[in-house]
Amino acid sequence: MEEKKIIRIIKDTMPSVVSIVISEHLEDVEKDMMADIYPAGHINKNKIPKEYVDSRGMVQIGGGSGFVVDEKRGLILTNRHVISQPKSEYQVVTNDGKKYPAAVMTVDAVNDVAILSVPSLHLPALPLGDASKLDLGQMVIAIGNAMGIFKNTVSVGIVSGLSRSIMAQSDPNSPPQELRGLIQTDAAINPGNSGGPLLNSKGRVIGINAAIISGAQNIGLAIPVGAAVRDLADIKEFGRVRRPYFGVRYVIIDENIAAKRNIKVKQGALVTAEGPQDDPVIDGSPAEEAGILPGDIILSVNNKEINETTTIQDCLQDLSADDEIPVAIIRDGEKIQRLVRLKERK
Repeated sequence: MEEKKIIRIIKDTMPSVVSIVISEHLEDVEKDMMADIYPAGHINKNKIPKEYVDSRGMVQIGGGSGFVVDEKRGLILTNRHVISQPKSEYQVVTNDGKKYPAAVMTVDAVNDVAILSVPSLHLPALPLGDASKLDLGQMVIAIGNAMGIFKNTVSVGIVSGLSRSIMAQSDPNSPPQELRGLIQTDAAINPGNSGGPLLNSKGRVIGINAAIISGAQNIGLAIPVGAAVRDLADIKEFGRVRRPYFGVRYVIIDENIAAKRNIKVKQGALVTAEGPQDDPVIDGSPAEEAGILPGDIILSVNNKEINETTTIQDCLQDLSADDEIPVAIIRDGEKIQRLVRLKERK
């Protein structure tokens, strides 16, 4: 892409990209810091220098990025892990330095997406693109609040991988969860860039900057924007995000799994527990109500084949709670069909 076009896209996008400042009360911060060192009631109040505490007794503990997706309602899209601290207050800082208090409107923990509400903010919404049509080698632009210090940092790269998955934690106290279907890029994505937009050559958002691979160079990951598009539609219609829920634990079958477990098919999802305390089919789930059993091999969900690049969760991405979908399975060597009515994930 020619340099002038890149510059124009960046200039058009910058006003809609914000920094997100995360703050907590000094007392809460010191309790969290010192709980493992001092017994309760004996917190060292001098641990945090006074210059880091504002007039309200708030301490900045982190930062991230976000971007405007609804000008009229002042909605800002970011990552769920950026706003994961329950005791925190959030403040949005615009490109011209103005500051606004922000409220968490909703979170989609499955896709690591969150939406903040800033009703007094009136900035243009960024146009959303279609990440499902990306090609390897396609040029992308990442914008964010690098390291929580450098406002609106820009980097340019290419799409270097598709349908990636990683295990990630929203905070040290939460269990890891798998994020699937991610866009891999060599555009520099630093920790503070989380929540910023990943743009295509037309200036449309195709991803939400999410993570870097620790210890690796030039490997950044972004969440496809399609998840956020569905979340915004849910908010408009229901006032909350409604994610469909299937209700099985499974492993994706590949050649190694097939050989190890003496499975004749070469692809699909084997319904099985991840640990001895887990139930392969969750009680009261749509899968249980449809008669799916441990040991079943799920071949397709809603007529989409399950394989190493397409998981059950991937098949649910474009569906809604209450949808009834066909599921093809193999049980004891026989191929059978079940209808599953999805429920809303609680």
